Amino acid sequence: MSLNRNQENHFQKAAHYDLLANYYKYIDPAMHIAFYQKHLKYMTLAAHSMRTHMNLPQNGAVHPAKIRFVHGSNDASNVDIYVNGSRILKDFPFKEASTYLSLPAGKYQVDIYPAGNMVSTVLSRKIIVGQGKNYTFLFSGTGKSLKWLALEDEHHVPHGETKLRFIHLADDAPAFDIAVKDRDVIFPNIAYRKFTSYLGLSPMTVDLEARIAGSKNVVLSIPHVRLEPNKVYSIFFIGSVADGPELEAIMFEG
Repeated sequence: MSLNRNQENHFQKAAHYDLLANYYKYIDPAMHIAFYQKHLKYMTLAAHSMRTHMNLPQNGAVHPAKIRFVHGSNDASNVDIYVNGSRILKDFPFKEASTYLSLPAGKYQVDIYPAGNMVSTVLSRKIIVGQGKNYTFLFSGTGKSLKWLALEDEHHVPHGETKLRFIHLADDAPAFDIAVKDRDVIFPNIAYRKFTSYLGLSPMTVDLEARIAGSKNVVLSIPHVRLEPNKVYSIFFIGSVADGPELEAIMFEG
């Protein structure tokens, strides 16, 4: 199949930024990340243009949704989680992510109870999940002010590449900037219960740090973040900057 002018232009720009990204990979991680993002942008545009041009048909296959849970509440004890009245997680602890559970697309009732005690819920929510989509459901906060957060996960990653995002679940912490250690900010101003989009990267091991947004003050060092090819990662900020569990950055796949 021959390429049209737009496709050729996208591929040329992608190749140009890939060369720049590779040049800076071991010299300046922040510049590498910036140019690699531009490379991925134009590769995505080229792929989208080709799919549109080819008008590929859908195979009609039905794929279930997949959901998981993350316990980010500083002072909540272990919990039991029920979906439509059936317990799917027992004695689920703080700072843990469950494995993914497959469900048909549709509406569901989620109830979270203290472990072994179904007298009253600590949190109840209705959720809607779509065919073939992946979700992470999180709860955070303290006491009676638990907060619910629903994220849609992206498990697809171009072959040989990797993706990373950040989620802020530390309720008493300020907004953060995420930066390469001693270098440029790559994710600015992430406030409590906010999250970033996925950042496409080439596989690497990199030292990161969380700073108070808009400043050089480092709140948390995140050393030796290992990003492997063909994998997607989420880094959760969990804990407290004042009382309770120490502030941590915890990385899970997905």
